Amino acid sequence: MSIVVVGSVALDTIYTPRGSARDTLGGSAAYFALAARHFTDVHVVAVVGEDFPAEHRALMAQARVHLGGLATVPGGKTFRWAGEYSDDLGQRKSLSTELNVFETFQPELTPEQRRATTVFLANIDPDLQHHVLDQVERPRLVVVDTMNYWITSKRDRLLELMKRVDIVLLNDEEVKLLADDWSLPRAARKLHALGVKRLVIKKSEHGAAMFHGEDRFFTPAFSLDNPLDPTGAGDTFAGGFLGYLDAVGATHPMQFRRAMVVGTALASIAVEGFSPRRLTEAGRDEIAARVDAVLSTMHCPPEPLWPA
Repeated sequence: MSIVVVGSVALDTIYTPRGSARDTLGGSAAYFALAARHFTDVHVVAVVGEDFPAEHRALMAQARVHLGGLATVPGGKTFRWAGEYSDDLGQRKSLSTELNVFETFQPELTPEQRRATTVFLANIDPDLQHHVLDQVERPRLVVVDTMNYWITSKRDRLLELMKRVDIVLLNDEEVKLLADDWSLPRAARKLHALGVKRLVIKKSEHGAAMFHGEDRFFTPAFSLDNPLDPTGAGDTFAGGFLGYLDAVGATHPMQFRRAMVVGTALASIAVEGFSPRRLTEAGRDEIAARVDAVLSTMHCPPEPLWPA
């Protein structure tokens, strides 16, 4: 069992009401890999510049994370992003984006990566996502993520891709934009009609939802009193979700439901600090305790509403 993740590794500068961090480790592939590695092996396919700090590479080099696909461009500069969050962390404003070496990223998989059982196409150009999918041999599970920019600029190409994958992973704003409908259930039905097989919707502090035909599932998030930085929470959710599914084989509907709970639990850990560092510190007991805590909030056995 193994996962290939194709996405970004970045240097993030972040401002929140509770603190700030400069040139900290970021990027979709970094958050995803450090969450998924708790369950399975993860091969990172990404690119950085010569300025990428050695300590960030060391942070990513955890057990079961394979960095052979993390290319370094001589003389190049790493993708950089800066952002600022509102008081409630619910709104984010991008202050600057410097694509640098990420602008010409052309992912090529090694023979070992082509044999991965699970593939996560993180938020990159849909043309590159197609290019990666053309290279993998017989994946059991392929998941795609995207963003508003690609939905508006390359919608047709994105919809072509979504027909080729098993799961589409979006946040609620992206679902509504892609389906052109403010109602999530209606939007999900429209996307199913366009070829989406299974739709998983990230809802930040409100948890996540899954639509698969007429089957629907909703999970709450793990409740936190004092989250610090929500950057990377969605990619962390994806890492926990797919890491668990790859480990168990993803054959039963209940495994998909439990995977969503695992994803929310890991996301709650990630947002307690800047960068994905908390994901490297968390152990199995802490992750399991959070999964159990989420499951306990969902347990309400059915019983008659009125006495017989």
